[in-house]
Amino acid sequence: MRKPLEAPFPYFGKKSIIAAEVWQRFGDVPNYVEPFFGSGAVLLRRPEWHTGHIETVNDKDGLVSNFWRAIQKDPEKTAHYADWPVIENDLHARHIWLVGQKDSLQALLEGDPDYYDAKIAGWWAWGMSCWIGSGFCSRNGPWVVDENRQLVHLGRGQGVTRKLIHLNDGGIGVNRPTTDIYDWFYALAERLKRVRISCGDWTRICGPSPTFQLGLTGVFLDPPYSVGEREPNLYSEDAEGVAAEVRQYCLENGENPLLRIALCGYEGEHAMPDTWQVFHWRTPGGYGSQGNGKGRANKDRETIWFSPSCLKVYQERMSLEGA
Repeated sequence: MRKPLEAPFPYFGKKSIIAAEVWQRFGDVPNYVEPFFGSGAVLLRRPEWHTGHIETVNDKDGLVSNFWRAIQKDPEKTAHYADWPVIENDLHARHIWLVGQKDSLQALLEGDPDYYDAKIAGWWAWGMSCWIGSGFCSRNGPWVVDENRQLVHLGRGQGVTRKLIHLNDGGIGVNRPTTDIYDWFYALAERLKRVRISCGDWTRICGPSPTFQLGLTGVFLDPPYSVGEREPNLYSEDAEGVAAEVRQYCLENGENPLLRIALCGYEGEHAMPDTWQVFHWRTPGGYGSQGNGKGRANKDRETIWFSPSCLKVYQERMSLEGA
């Protein structure tokens, strides 16, 4: 059995650890929907023997959606732009440039399901791998993008926020497994060739649509956790209240026998009916767990609620410290 595929950039959440648990509860569903895709850890760890290949994913962050579309359509060109050594000046210059592209990119992605930009995708993945901590391309910094989306002014004389750089494998930016970056990107493209990749609000693929007319459907919901429950500035695209909206969706659709829903959050964040199975797990940490902030405390609070139609697994807690 081949090594599981993974994204070539670091991403918070660590859902790769519990992907097997999710698929054990979903089973071989004919249809799969993931509205908050991020690094795609759960989809990429779907068992190879599954026969259900109707898969639809979405992310509101255009830089995320664009990366996966670019990988799907042109892995070689995307790898070309991602394959670059770690150079601090390049990191901050590309950061500013990417921030300036973000709004126009978002509109193009939302309006055209086939649109992608391989240069933006490769530079973004490279930057995500070089940048220590959160905040890459989040617009949280002393720069302002002109309305024409071409120029960037540095505000208040502070310059660009200076982040430390992350050195991987002798100074190469993108996180690399043992394989060549081009082989890796082609393998991702092969896995994603039948996946529909949307960009926009999560309801685009979870609202009334043909998506749910395709039979038994697994819905993996990993929204930004409630703002008061977590560290700020984790997400490039954030929205206060989205976790509550997703919970309401679960309450309204949880009894549907054709839906197997997994809702991620922190213990105590969502009050769900007793008919939902509860699974607790512990994240092994990361940058968000350093110090004494909320990230450190929250690593013991990770929870997934599984709707009544999910397959029954009587395992309610998993400790994965150091996994």
